[in-house]
Amino acid sequence: MSEWQDYFTTLGLACVTVLTRTFFFISDQSWPMPSWLDRALQYAPIAAIAAVIGPEILMTQGQLITPWQDARLYAAIAGAMYYFARGGQGQAVLGTIVAGMSVYIPLHVALGW
Repeated sequence: MSEWQDYFTTLGLACVTVLTRTFFFISDQSWPMPSWLDRALQYAPIAAIAAVIGPEILMTQGQLITPWQDARLYAAIAGAMYYFARGGQGQAVLGTIVAGMSVYIPLHVALGW
């Protein structure tokens, strides 16, 4: 592509992005959200986290892990146990990370899992 095509492509993508992200701010009319959509959007963060973390824990190079000697699996279990034991209260996220890494690092470094 030529240099001008790059500029026009970038400018076009920027305009589309700004328009789609500010569409609801430009409008004077209030946009009520249906209750079913509001309920569905409450599950979006956990679905996104599961979609990112799940394959990282259960797959290696596009294949499901076959041996049980994988440190990621045990670290995820330890982190989940800590989170549910705390009931998601307080510093649950930080504690989950610390619990998972305290299991992952020894298994990965010392045992080579």
